[in-house]
Amino acid sequence: MKSVGVIGAGAAGLIAGAFASRGGCRVEIIDRNEKAGKKLFLTGKGRCNITNSADRDEFLRAIVHNGRFLYSAFEAFFNTDIINIISAYGVDIKLERGGRYFPKSDKSSDVIRALLAFASKNGAGLLLNSRVTGIEKQGEGFIVRIENQPERYYDAVILAAGGRSYPSTGSTGDGYGFAAHFGHTIIEPRPSLIPLVTEENWPRELMGLSLRNVTLRAYKRAKPNDKRKPKPVYEELGEMLFTHFGVSGPLVLSASAFLADDPVGARLEVDLKPGLTKEQLDSRMLRDFERFKHKQVQNAMTDLLPQRLISKVLLAAGVDAGISIDELTREDRLAIVSALKCLPMTISGTRPIDEAIITRGGVAVKEVNPSTMESKLVPGLYFAGELLDVDGCTGGYNLQIAWSTGAAAGRAAAE
Repeated sequence: MKSVGVIGAGAAGLIAGAFASRGGCRVEIIDRNEKAGKKLFLTGKGRCNITNSADRDEFLRAIVHNGRFLYSAFEAFFNTDIINIISAYGVDIKLERGGRYFPKSDKSSDVIRALLAFASKNGAGLLLNSRVTGIEKQGEGFIVRIENQPERYYDAVILAAGGRSYPSTGSTGDGYGFAAHFGHTIIEPRPSLIPLVTEENWPRELMGLSLRNVTLRAYKRAKPNDKRKPKPVYEELGEMLFTHFGVSGPLVLSASAFLADDPVGARLEVDLKPGLTKEQLDSRMLRDFERFKHKQVQNAMTDLLPQRLISKVLLAAGVDAGISIDELTREDRLAIVSALKCLPMTISGTRPIDEAIITRGGVAVKEVNPSTMESKLVPGLYFAGELLDVDGCTGGYNLQIAWSTGAAAGRAAAE
């Protein structure tokens, strides 16, 4: 019987192990942690955003980096497939706004339990508290060395050890070293889906303020001497949060994926009133100002914005917050409208990679067979999940990458 060692008992590793075992192999899923799915437990703020209901074309548009690599994997195993597996093991699923699938219980532990049952029923073994220290090619197979344990021999090895985000869950980048040992190119790991640090101090002064139903636009850093009007690389309606270092929240995390390669100097713009055109917003302000015509402008905008945000908008507009409505010029008012529709921020960097939801970078996909996830350099070596240089937006897309690449690797290893 063919033997397969799976390094990593996260989303990709559990699925890979289950499919390799289903294919008739003797499988061991090895993880350094005391329990499986430690990072999976944290996903979706502990609720586990399993996947997204988008069709394949829409799904691939949400894969920000190297999406083409996933065509075959998505064709063979996609969102309905993982939903069917998890549902078959007693987990009720619900569909929420944005096409996001969650367990009805809102407990990621239920998803982990289903995956463990799926792997176990198919015959995969689980080896926990076992840190892999080295992998060597021996003949047609591999020797895997495990700390304080006898070395093991496998006919095939699937590397699903994760990236460098959330190192407390065991994602410490060990998989990169194993892949590099076999000659694979490792694209420099960088944070993605991560909060952003702003050059300006005013966002920090709004720490804790959450905005809903705003539109965030993100622009890459302008090239020198390029006078063309840039197009946003990201634009979406949703929620964001001001923090002690800059900005975070769902919109910012997704925007960071489009800026991950070069975030410094990138620009964000917030449309605080996306439901109104500039003309409509001006009319609305004229009505408000008529009611509060003897007040200071900062006190005449309380129906329009949270109190703490008003002074920042006026600062961006270049309007004195203490000026009275009676003294406000038409130019002042139009400047306020412009600031409401386009509140700008400049990005000076990201938070540390250990605060990232996922890692950009990893094993270069040009060295991996996209149908099987097998190394093009070393027969019998496979990759799955975040270890690969592929990533997407928030919304269940990155977990689907793990499910699909894990299933492809497991099936191919068994063949």
